[in-house]
Amino acid sequence: MYYKNIYVFDQKRPVPAVIRNYKENDFTELITIQSEAFPPPYSSDLWWNREQLMNHIQIFPEGALCVEVNGELAGSVTGLKIHFDPESVAHSWADVTADGYITTHRPDGNTLYIADVCVRPKYRKLGLGKELIQSLYHVVVEQKLERLLGAGRMPGYSKVAHEMTADHYLENVVSGKESDPVITFLLRCGRMPLGIAANYLEDEESCNYAALMEWRNPFYEQ
Repeated sequence: MYYKNIYVFDQKRPVPAVIRNYKENDFTELITIQSEAFPPPYSSDLWWNREQLMNHIQIFPEGALCVEVNGELAGSVTGLKIHFDPESVAHSWADVTADGYITTHRPDGNTLYIADVCVRPKYRKLGLGKELIQSLYHVVVEQKLERLLGAGRMPGYSKVAHEMTADHYLENVVSGKESDPVITFLLRCGRMPLGIAANYLEDEESCNYAALMEWRNPFYEQ
């Protein structure tokens, strides 16, 4: 199981934190975190429920991680193993994660797929999202998988959608001509773009598009 002590930084001040697997007694707080991270107009149907969280810790506990700051739960990340073919990138979040229940988990999969990463708003300046994602890199290496994969929202795209395609927007973000709060963050986490997934998730800001981005395991042997 996973357990890591780290320091994160509130500007210049080191703050102790712990990243570990989440458990059943964390469920109530994890759902509260979801409600804080995704307030109205987001529907509460988009938050994790107890059945989904139970599936996460029973089906693939190695991919169910949370972070504590000063003893308080501050965020979580959830992954599952899938078989991914780079020649076929089109998919939706609902299809690949079974609507968050991760019954699509493949024990023999070649890829760790991020179903969700969520950080409490009051802790978002501490870089916890990056730490959670990097912890999944450790899981990829430990599980001897080929890659970490996930689809990032493109919340800046709706502002320029009348001017360019989603693919062109992603190219502009990667080249530095545009900055996107999610895609730019993922680039800083070491992720590399693979392409665009249309109708990935109902998301007005991203015009329902998402950028499929991977981190390749540098130790992977075919």
